Amino acid sequence: MRLPDEVDVLVVGAGFSGLYMLHKLRGIGMEAVALEKGDGVGGTWYWNRYPGARCDVESPYYSYSFDADLEQEWEWTERYPAQPELLRYLNHVADRFDLRKDISFETTAVSAIFDEVSDVWTVTTVGPEGGQVTRARYCVMATGCLSSARMPDIPGLESFEGNLLHTGMWPHEEVDFTGQRVGVIGTGSSGIQAIPVIASQAENLQVFQRTPNFSVPAFNGPIDQEWVKGIKADYPALRERSRHTTMGIPYQRRDQSAMEVSAEERQRIFEHHWPKGGFRISSCFNDLIRNKESNDALATFVRGKIDEMVDDPKIAELLKPQDHPITAKRICVDTDYYATYNRDNVDLVDVKSDPIQEITARGIQTAGKHFELDTIVVATGFDAMTGAMLRMDIRGRGGASLREHWDAGARTYLGLAVAGFPNMFTIAGPGSPSVLSNMVTSIEQHVEWIAEHLSYLAERGCASSEANTVAEDEWVEHVRELSEKTLFPSANSWYLGANVPGKPRVFMPYVGGVGTYRAHCEDIAARDYEGFLIK
Repeated sequence: MRLPDEVDVLVVGAGFSGLYMLHKLRGIGMEAVALEKGDGVGGTWYWNRYPGARCDVESPYYSYSFDADLEQEWEWTERYPAQPELLRYLNHVADRFDLRKDISFETTAVSAIFDEVSDVWTVTTVGPEGGQVTRARYCVMATGCLSSARMPDIPGLESFEGNLLHTGMWPHEEVDFTGQRVGVIGTGSSGIQAIPVIASQAENLQVFQRTPNFSVPAFNGPIDQEWVKGIKADYPALRERSRHTTMGIPYQRRDQSAMEVSAEERQRIFEHHWPKGGFRISSCFNDLIRNKESNDALATFVRGKIDEMVDDPKIAELLKPQDHPITAKRICVDTDYYATYNRDNVDLVDVKSDPIQEITARGIQTAGKHFELDTIVVATGFDAMTGAMLRMDIRGRGGASLREHWDAGARTYLGLAVAGFPNMFTIAGPGSPSVLSNMVTSIEQHVEWIAEHLSYLAERGCASSEANTVAEDEWVEHVRELSEKTLFPSANSWYLGANVPGKPRVFMPYVGGVGTYRAHCEDIAARDYEGFLIK
């Protein structure tokens, strides 16, 4: 589509955040358009098409709650939705609410410059229509937390003559590994999901692991229709409960420390939660991320499960995380990951003891061996939470650069606004629960808060809204103080930006929980948006 010269709101991104934001803006009578660099909707689920790609939140809860008919009519097929099903769902939403007519596909925002005289953003884009310039009163960054794929800094990457794939930029056509020698670099969430599927096809699979991650089985399968029937009958109450929990999922967390029970009782409780699958294991006690003793007990339990699932004790030992507390990195949820290492065609390469030196034309050279490969799959993750926004040239008041403002780490007020950047709002940004929660629950809360704020401004004839510096400083410090009371900062995780060389080590998400955070946001709105400079 040809972008309009002027618009009330310009939304960047057309995933879960962008689609709902677009729909919500229509509902408050604002003219809005969205930019999407892909040729279809879906965001994270448009790009991450790698084999085994699947959500780690159960289907009925990883869905929109804003439309009761949509909730009741959509039928999920699996307990944990796979990428193709999630993409079908988001395409259905786009069609159901006629959103495509206001989305400019294959369009990238290059820069966004704030004009202090008119209180308007000038956004320059590149797309099928060539370079375009659009002026917007407000910009909403629905760019996603895990949307800026990062290639590893390995010498010779461009010299490989085989097929080089990144899990976050997967081809749209099916990739067949039959008869191939495949190498996978990385054992984070995407690697852990892809490895079992690739192993089932490839002649030989070499997994290059630097740091093992904790993973728990999903126990995925066809969705239990009676379970779904019960959820749909009680959806309003379950959604409301989710909004006031820690993770945005309606699980009941056991209100007891793991150290308040005997070792035998603790083991029994762990065993009881294990077959529930996924994140349920982290709900079995209330202090697993705060108390090292409790955390160690769960970590020991999961390491014991790895011993049970992996036949070779040496391989099992290499797969056991020892350098970080369990759940301090987002725990992975898998299907048959550890059992994959029992296959004759799968080998684990420990690149801590035998580091990768370079990529060659024919494969991967470690310190001790050259591995001949037909395909290399890079599963090294993302420049999380800030990467997508920092790829744009965003300049606020006085021409200040967002890159410079975030030079020492991301700074926001509530993860919603940035001091010095009026009329710009971020969905699930740093400083909000975002990646520590069910993303859809957090996204809906942000979209609704932003829409209410824009309505407030319109009703009062206000031209701009901007987080003030004091409020931003206090929020950044609050986020830091809360994180320091947990075990999160002790892990070299992407929550801290530790996976990106040179990125400031600042813990980015808000650890206080979805419910507590929501209360903060509602209180600020009730006090006429305290902490915002409104004129």
